[in-house]
Amino acid sequence: MNPTKNSVSRRQFLNYTLTGVGGFMGAAMVAPMLGFAVDPLLQAESGGDFISVMSVDDITETPQKKEFQVDQKDGWYETKVTRVAWIFRSGEDEILALSPVCTHLGCTVGWDSNPEYENEFFCPCHNGRYDEKGVNIPGTPPTAPLPAYETRVQDGTLFLSPRAQARGGA
Repeated sequence: MNPTKNSVSRRQFLNYTLTGVGGFMGAAMVAPMLGFAVDPLLQAESGGDFISVMSVDDITETPQKKEFQVDQKDGWYETKVTRVAWIFRSGEDEILALSPVCTHLGCTVGWDSNPEYENEFFCPCHNGRYDEKGVNIPGTPPTAPLPAYETRVQDGTLFLSPRAQARGGA
């Protein structure tokens, strides 16, 4: 048996050792970066908390503009964002909370803000119009009704979802 045939030369030993140590050090540097980049994707979304906005007794049939704050988490940044809703009674027990963001180009709509179109939501950017329930009026630029916040009533207080959802319709 030849002892030199299965032996590792000094050069091979150094190459194997340096390759192993270099690979270990590279993995040690990349693993925290991957964890930092992927961690927000693995976090559970909270976003389901409803926010107290106003007393149900104060809600009228005329839309009222209400501002409320929502906790927003974007990656590692946690901020408070102000949202706005037009809140009113539509029917006997139905409470609507509409987003003021026009579905055409995102301008802010106002209630009864144009004397030519009374009792309508009006977008001043491109003369977009919505009826009293926030449904877009055919022949005007908006192609969808105003988004609505989900509402809950608990102990005489109105709670709104943190985000408005698109409604189906014309």
